[in-house]
This record gives sequence, C-alpha cells and structure tokens, in this order.
Amino acid sequence: MLHLDSIYTLHQKLKNKEISAVELTQLYLDRIKQKDEAIGSFLHTNADVSLAQAAHADTLIANDEMTMMTGIPVGVKDLFVTNNMPTTCGSRMLENYMSPFNATVVDKLLADGAVNIGKVSMDEFAMGSSNETCYYGPCRNPWDLDYVPGGSSGGSAACVAARLVPAALGTDTGGSIRQPASFCGITGLKPTYGRVSRYGMVAFASSLDQAGPMTFDARDAGILLQSMSGHDPHDATSSKFDVQDYLEGIDKPLSDIVIGIPEEFFTDELDANAAKLIDDARQVFAKMGVKFKSIHLPNIKYSVPTYYVIAPCEASSNLSRFDGIRYGHRAEGIDDLNELYAQSRCEGFGDEVKRRILIGTFALSSGYYDNYYQKAQKIRQVIRNDYMRAFRSCDLILAPSCPSTAFKLGERIDDPISMYLSDIFTITVNLAGLPAISFPIGMIDNLPYGLQLIGDRFNEKGLIHAAHQYQTQTGWHQQEPQGYGE
Repeated sequence: MLHLDSIYTLHQKLKNKEISAVELTQLYLDRIKQKDEAIGSFLHTNADVSLAQAAHADTLIANDEMTMMTGIPVGVKDLFVTNNMPTTCGSRMLENYMSPFNATVVDKLLADGAVNIGKVSMDEFAMGSSNETCYYGPCRNPWDLDYVPGGSSGGSAACVAARLVPAALGTDTGGSIRQPASFCGITGLKPTYGRVSRYGMVAFASSLDQAGPMTFDARDAGILLQSMSGHDPHDATSSKFDVQDYLEGIDKPLSDIVIGIPEEFFTDELDANAAKLIDDARQVFAKMGVKFKSIHLPNIKYSVPTYYVIAPCEASSNLSRFDGIRYGHRAEGIDDLNELYAQSRCEGFGDEVKRRILIGTFALSSGYYDNYYQKAQKIRQVIRNDYMRAFRSCDLILAPSCPSTAFKLGERIDDPISMYLSDIFTITVNLAGLPAISFPIGMIDNLPYGLQLIGDRFNEKGLIHAAHQYQTQTGWHQQEPQGYGE
C-alpha cells in the first residue's frame, strides 16, 4: 500500500516508473477526501493545482532531472504563503487571503518537483499547544479523536500520522514541531535558527520561529530538510553556512558518540510511564555503543517565564500590521478610524492571540521594557551559554519531548498556564537557537510518546543519524493509527 511508504521508498518507485507522480498525488487527494473529515487536518486543497504540479514532476522524471523530493506530495502548514491556495494562519483575520507570492521554502520544494497537496490546520497564528485555537475548528489526533494532536503544527502532525500525506511542513517557535510529533507518533525536526528561510512565513516571534520537516522517520526528515535548507537573500537571518548532505553516513554505527543527560529535565513534571520509555530508549542506544554522561543545565528553570516574555513581545510587534486597513478582516459599519482598528482586531483575532498581544504590548510599554523584555533577553543568553558549555563534553543531549502523551480536547483550553507548560521541555532549544529532533519511542495507554535529541548549532546531520540508527533497531515509527493503515 503506497500510502504506508516513506519518501525514500516512494522516490525509488517514482524513479523506476512503478507509479507516476500524478497517480501518487491522486491517491493522496482521495485519501484526504475519504479520511480527513473526522480529523480536520486540511483547511484547503486544490486538486487542479496539485495535479498540475504532479504533471510537471512527471516531466522532470521523464527527463531524468528528478531529485529525492520530485513527485512527493507535501502538506503545507497554513502560515507559509502560497500564490495558488489561501493562507489563513488558522485565523478569521486572514480568511480567504491569497498571497501574490510563495514562501521561499515552498518555492524550494516546487523547484525540486515536490507537490503541494494542500494547506494544513494550525493554532491561530501559531499560538497554542493543542491546535484548538484554529478559527476553523480544532484538528484531532488520529490515534484517538477525543485527544488533541498538539500544536501549533497539529495539522501537519495529524495528516502525516494518518498517512494522508508522506510529509508536511511545520514551524517551531517553542516546540510546535516536536510536541505534536510526539503526540502523533511521527518524526519532527526543528532546525538551527537560520538554517531554513523564514521569508514568506507569517511571523509569530521572529527570533524564535523556524520551519522544519515532519515525516514518518528520520531519514525522510533529512530528505525534506535537504530540499528546504539554504541561504536566502530575502531573509537577513538566513545562514550562509553550507548545507550538509544529511543522508551521507546515515548507516554508520553510533559507537563513537556521547549523549548528555541533563538532570534538570528528569523531574516530577515528567510522567512516570514516559520516564520508563525514555530509559528503554537509552538502553537501545547503549547497545549500539553510545556513551552517556550526566550534565547540568542550571538555568533552564527560567526558560518558561523567559519565553513567555520574549514570544508575546515579538508577537505584539509582528501582528500590529493586521489592522483591517491594508489587509485582513475589516469590521463593517464603523466610521471612526480608531474604532475601526480596534473592532477589526477584536473580531479578527481569537482569545489566545489577544492574550499574547496584550502581554507583549504591556511588556514593551514605556517603563516596563527594561524590566521585562531586556531582562528576558539577558536570561536567554545565560540559557544559551548553559548549552554551549554542555556541548564541550557531549555530542548530543537527550531529553523528553513532552511531560506526557496527548491530552483530551477541551481539557486545558481554559487553563493557559497548564497549556503553556506542555512545552516546558522544548522551549529552551528555541531560546538557544539550536536544532532538535523528536521521534516515537513507545506507547502509553494507546497513545504515542516521543523522545527529543538536541544538537549543537547546525548539527542536524548528527541528530538525523542518531534518530535513524535508533529507528533501525525499533519499529515505533512504523506504527499507524487504527483505521488509517488500509
């Protein structure tokens, strides 16, 4: 069954002419139509656009001009602007918005012959940890429809987990690739800040946002990341550091690496069943010859308050452009300009977005900037320094992806603090600008759970290698939710 195949396997079948890109794209469009109504992972599809892109891919294949991504359908998180499908950011504010251009990441994929199969659901403007803040309705976890898929890239994780598409684009501001990857039992990679262009990616927090791949397994994550990465002159934060070949040496043994275990991550906040799965995963790595070392990250205890000052401040600034005048939702029947601004934003934004705008505006206001935003930036550097010291004695760092498995829909939506703590193990990576990967390591009460590996800057290759080697010894990444395998 083709929908169970990885990018790597599908590439071989396309190359050998066992199936065409048009046939493969139609297969996934049919699966979305048949299976997605219960999940709600896709906000928009356009069969004519996707099939035209697939036909172009077939031409590339026929001319022997294909790459690893040629003909591969990809779900695109609905904050990457596209010029042939709406970009809504899961918000009423951008309902039916059509961009005049594509995000750089989208253009890179299309240049490699990939197919945009559709725009997938997300928390509104990427603000949330459950995909429940989407204006168009919540997305559900295909492992159990009563549970959340995680957020903000919940739609990306859910559609990959349900085998509605072999890969999807996500974004990670504080864990929004890794947390839903853990909740949905897939592999999600948050690259080093600057590794992937942010041009055409609607901004939440500009110094934290980073796009990344969400796939079945680590090798596929490397394939998709290869296509996405590289310097972009449109993005001043885009790195000129050379893009590595992420598949080179991927099958070499891990016996010469050291993985650090930070004691600060293994606290009472971690579910006991999750801790047991992590210990089991450590044993798998140990049998492959990996050495472990206890390390300390003493200042990560400040990560949650630091993140929830910096991120809302940057969100307040970035979202000020949505005023109902230049573009976005505009309130009707208003004559006064100031009232038009206020009412348009009041109607266009949801509660969580408003909450973060208010927090950020307060922290940036006169008399409070030094006490909040500037101080948070100083603590951010302290946290980054902790990681830099740790990487002097280890190659990678092992940590939980989340405190527990997915929680039920509605369980935390009215408790913002509890919702924010879902990202307690992921946000330090964004503050430090580091890469990290989450991959499944087991099941707890029929729900998947993921482990996180953290790397030094631009060591995505090391993360992919380690996760792939783990996956050669286990089969957790090959499991699919009941009812979505056939």
